[in-house]
Amino acid sequence: MPRSRTSAAATTSRARVADVAPPTVERLWTIGEVSAFLGIPIATLHQWRYLGTGPDAYRVGKHLRYSPVAVQAWLESECRREVSA
Repeated sequence: MPRSRTSAAATTSRARVADVAPPTVERLWTIGEVSAFLGIPIATLHQWRYLGTGPDAYRVGKHLRYSPVAVQAWLESECRREVSA
C-alpha cells in the first residue's frame, strides 16, 4: 500500500511549529478587566472612548481590548497631569 505524501508533510510541519517560540506579547485586557483595574464603571470607559480621553483601545472583531502597558502609562500620565494642575 503506498504511503500518503500528506502525512510526511504534516509531520514535518508539526515539527517546525513546535520549534517556534510563542510570542512574548502580553495578553490584552478586556473592558471588564480595565474597569476592575481602574475601579470605575464600564460605562465610564465607553464614555472616555467616545470623548477620546481614556486609554487607547483596540477593536478585535466586535470586542474592545486594552494593552496593560498602555493603560498603566495612561494612568501615570493622568496622575502627573492632576498633580501639575
